[in-house]
Amino acid sequence: MPTVEFEGETIEADTGDNLRRTLLDAGLSPHNGAAQYTNCHGNGICGTCAVEIVSGEIDEPTGQERRRLKLPPHSLESGLRLSCQLQVEDDLVVRKHPGYWGQKIDGDDS
Repeated sequence: MPTVEFEGETIEADTGDNLRRTLLDAGLSPHNGAAQYTNCHGNGICGTCAVEIVSGEIDEPTGQERRRLKLPPHSLESGLRLSCQLQVEDDLVVRKHPGYWGQKIDGDDS
């Protein structure tokens, strides 16, 4: 059973579980601020659930994920992934960046 480490919490997930749903079910949010209420509910179109996978193996981005990450403020080169499009297959360490979109911003040294 893989584990997900996020914001100082470690939670268990079943192999193949959706990362966004796993976080939400554990009372954790992959969204910052108002994005907790104004998001696409896991359809991969808003980009507010973007996270950095610090460690762990993940699949290549889906087509939907690639289309969204090509749009500002994200980029495919940012290394961020949409938690709503990721399946948990391995132990993961996940980091959320500040800002509405969870994008990396200048001065983000955490």
